[in-house]
Amino acid sequence: MDYMHRMGSLLGLRKARERRRARRVEASRGIRILVIDDSLTVVKVLSRMLSQNDFEPLGARSAEEGLEMARKTRPDLIFLDIILPGMNGFAALRRLRQDPATANIPIIMISGDEQSMARMVLDRMGSDDFMKKPFGRAEVFTRIERLVLKGRLPARARPSSMDMHAG
Repeated sequence: MDYMHRMGSLLGLRKARERRRARRVEASRGIRILVIDDSLTVVKVLSRMLSQNDFEPLGARSAEEGLEMARKTRPDLIFLDIILPGMNGFAALRRLRQDPATANIPIIMISGDEQSMARMVLDRMGSDDFMKKPFGRAEVFTRIERLVLKGRLPARARPSSMDMHAG
C-alpha cells in the first residue's frame, strides 16, 4: 500500500469515498412532506430541496397551522421546528402522536437552538430523528434515507435496465 493510500485510510477518507459511491436508497417519488417552521427561508429552502428530488413539499409557518395541515393532507413525513411562536414543536409533536390520524407519520425535529437540541437528545418524545440548523442537502436526504431503511417511508423503485437504456 503506497503512502497516499495509507494516509487516506488512516484519515478515514476511503470510507467517505466509499459512502459517496454507494447507491443511495431514496424515498418514493411524490411522497408528501410537511415542513413546519416559522422561518419562511427554511420552509422555502427545504421545499426547494424536496421538490428537486420529486417529493411534494407543503409548508406551514406555525404549529397550529401545521397540525391542521397534517390532519387534512396526511403527509408521509413531517419536518417540525422546535422553536415556534405560540405552540412549540414539543407540544405539536405530542399532539401529532396522540391523534390517531397522525400518530404514525415519521417526524424529524429541527432546531438551531442548543438548549432545544440537548433537551431533544434527553427526551426524544416520539420523534423519529433530529436535525440541527443550519443543515445542508446531504443532511436532509441522509435523514430521509434512514427512515426508508427503517421501513418508515416507502423506497423508490430502482430504474430497470430497460429504463436506463431508454431515451
